[in-house]
Amino acid sequence: MNFDILIKNGTIIDGTGNIRYNADVGISKKKIAAIGNLVQSQAPTIIDATDLIIAPGFIDMHSHSDVTLLDDPGGESKAFQGVTTEVVGNCGFSPYPIIKNNSKEDISPMASRYPLTWENLDSWACSLQSNGISLNIAPQVGHSAIRYAVGLIDNHPPSKEQLNKMCKLVFESIEQGAFSFSTGLTVAPSMYAKTEEIVELAKTLSEFEGAFYVSHARLWAGNHIKAVEEAIDIGKKANIPVQYSHMAIIDSRYYGTGEQMVKPIETARSLGIDATYDVYPYTAAGTNLAQSVPSWLQEGGENAMLKRLRNPSKFNKALKDIKKGHFGGLPWKFDTFVISYVKNQSNQNIVGKSIEQIAIERNEDPHKTYLSLIEEEDNQVGVVVHNRVESDVRYFLSHPLAMIGSDGNAISPTGIHAKEKPHPRFYGTYPRILGKYVRDESLISLETAIHKMTGMPAKRLNLKDRGYIIENKLADIVIFNPLTIIDKSTFNKPHQLSKGIVHLFVNGTPIISNGKHTNKKPGVIIRRI
Repeated sequence: MNFDILIKNGTIIDGTGNIRYNADVGISKKKIAAIGNLVQSQAPTIIDATDLIIAPGFIDMHSHSDVTLLDDPGGESKAFQGVTTEVVGNCGFSPYPIIKNNSKEDISPMASRYPLTWENLDSWACSLQSNGISLNIAPQVGHSAIRYAVGLIDNHPPSKEQLNKMCKLVFESIEQGAFSFSTGLTVAPSMYAKTEEIVELAKTLSEFEGAFYVSHARLWAGNHIKAVEEAIDIGKKANIPVQYSHMAIIDSRYYGTGEQMVKPIETARSLGIDATYDVYPYTAAGTNLAQSVPSWLQEGGENAMLKRLRNPSKFNKALKDIKKGHFGGLPWKFDTFVISYVKNQSNQNIVGKSIEQIAIERNEDPHKTYLSLIEEEDNQVGVVVHNRVESDVRYFLSHPLAMIGSDGNAISPTGIHAKEKPHPRFYGTYPRILGKYVRDESLISLETAIHKMTGMPAKRLNLKDRGYIIENKLADIVIFNPLTIIDKSTFNKPHQLSKGIVHLFVNGTPIISNGKHTNKKPGVIIRRI
């Protein structure tokens, strides 16, 4: 047999969860053409994978690379983790839909900072595809984006007319290939929605095979179990599967109660409801600084919030409110809030510092510093929050219902985000699991870890042609060294590529070859079938 690419002498972990085995892999015309003893075969490119693992390319179940691949089309931070597909549109935000002639306030913030060359999923996909991308993208449609599109950015329910329009926009996005509908229920304006609104929107997915609901839940203080229950209830009433996003306990009073938090998902599955979750392997979160401010302050969108913060009486009202507690009553721990990026050059010196440090330097109350930074930076300020414990991370990672999602973006260490200090999950999620939790700590087996990164998300997405090392599947393949793979990114020095990824193929094209990025761009927008 002759192939385009022949991978010899490797150990295959195929994504099913089954035990590894030794075999060769032949790639032709973007697909896995043969698996077995191919010693007599020929190819212009032959790779010796002795002592290396051949696995399906990792599918990042929870990513926010919707527009960052326009900035950094090579997606190095993810490619060097072994990721071949980014699932985007999470936490209620997608860059579409956009209603033509809408005001700037009625455009999803994810899209508003880019030249708008799209209005819907189709035209967004065309923009990315024409620009060229190294990784595949699997799109979802976000609830906040839908609310923005109909001008519903205040804390009130939709009118009948608005709800009908929202349902139509969700339907159109799913029809154009979105895999699911996502919410961000601690983020404005998605957080203003009652459960009933979400159910009605989610019902529009019920006629599409495999379409599902994704919940960034209402994880307020003391609400972590009810948050999971609400997500399950929405899926049950809409008659669609449920994916619970970035499973975590962030309320310190409930650390160590992971079993209770997963229990509603286990119960749902025993009743025939298809529910799973994703998780990342860090004890810190990353978000926009404004996510934790009072909901009334965020009503009407970013400009309205900034206008309130620039009004002394309303600033003082907000200051009084946040002193009551974080996320519904938790005491603020400002030493755990570390600035990851800012807009203005004048504040670049605070990147990497905690709000407590900044407040000391400014000789002011840290509550005031918190609000002032949002105003000074026009709400373009990010934060890493150290708010969970290792024991919970380990429990959630090892649970059979967990798949992996980074909650990070595909960026470049030399691109436009290079001056920021993003969460290390952008660069290290997958190698961290394979190095720290599999090889060094034996928390889970390598076969189980690969299944959580490939076969499980492929099944959730109902992908027919990727996610496994099986003949006739598309050749999204990672080849890595199990003895050296590890994350290098840290909170202080995040822009460090992971080690151990030797080769990476996207649709049969080498993206990483012998540890170096090829700058090729064979990535596609994958649509729900």
